[in-house]
Amino acid sequence: MGEIILTVKDLKKYFDMGRKKLKAVDGVSFTLKKGESLGLVGESGSGKSTVARLILKLIPPTSGEVYLFGKPVFKMSKAEEKMMRRKVQIVFQNPYMSLFPHLTIGTNIGEPLRIHNIGGEKERRKRVMDLMELVGVPLEYFNSFPHELSGGQQQRVAIARALALEPSLLILDEPVSSLDVSIQVQILNLLKELQNKKQLSYIFIAHDLAVIEYISTTIAVMYLGKLVEYAPRELILDKPLHPYTQALLEAVPVIGHLKRVYLEGEIPSPIDPPSGCPFHPRCKYRKPVCKEKKPELKGLGENHFVACHLY
Repeated sequence: MGEIILTVKDLKKYFDMGRKKLKAVDGVSFTLKKGESLGLVGESGSGKSTVARLILKLIPPTSGEVYLFGKPVFKMSKAEEKMMRRKVQIVFQNPYMSLFPHLTIGTNIGEPLRIHNIGGEKERRKRVMDLMELVGVPLEYFNSFPHELSGGQQQRVAIARALALEPSLLILDEPVSSLDVSIQVQILNLLKELQNKKQLSYIFIAHDLAVIEYISTTIAVMYLGKLVEYAPRELILDKPLHPYTQALLEAVPVIGHLKRVYLEGEIPSPIDPPSGCPFHPRCKYRKPVCKEKKPELKGLGENHFVACHLY
């Protein structure tokens, strides 16, 4: 614990949309340490998945830097990029869509080993069987196909495949949102067990703060491409500062309690965002300055950062 494995600095991604630009990611910065989990939370359209794609170098940035183990990702050679792909893996929202439907479970899990030319056939088979055992997929499914498994089992297979190359960082993009609640808990518990066993670092992307708070050590709240609050998990849960964070917490259901949800309306289009603070049209605390000036992300002590004119 303590070693910084990922640094994201002022990351931006703008898409040309004719006469306007869609600012999908607009100046995001954070760090991630070994063995820790960063929960990236926000509504659909906030830019969370675009951040993941930029970190993985699946799309080029407009500007900004990403450093993995101190090395600049966007300046890597082809050989360095191949090594980077072994250190960083992603698990997607829909496991069935992310698996090869015509390949068996064993072949799906072992595909990264084949692509990176790791081990012989017997070694790969042994490695795949060990991974299946690790994630709780019965070995009897080795020669089965993805459609023969349940959604939860498919996601376990996807996690096993992501672990095949022994990465240091897993990016988990809404990995439980398509699963039943009881299965969600099982997958989240599996991820926590794997993290403890292997000292993995996670970037966990979700729109559900209840899921984020269960898995994360640090929480970053995104809105319209920007970080609006960034702090250790306990501070976000006990003392949320940004009205958007407060609204997300209000929306988390609690058994036996009827909670008021203050968040109204929908997230605006990133092609034509509001002036000033992007959240001001939906904020119950808005002041005249909120419409006129964009708030900067600033530290308020205790590693707590917020972008809001109330502070």
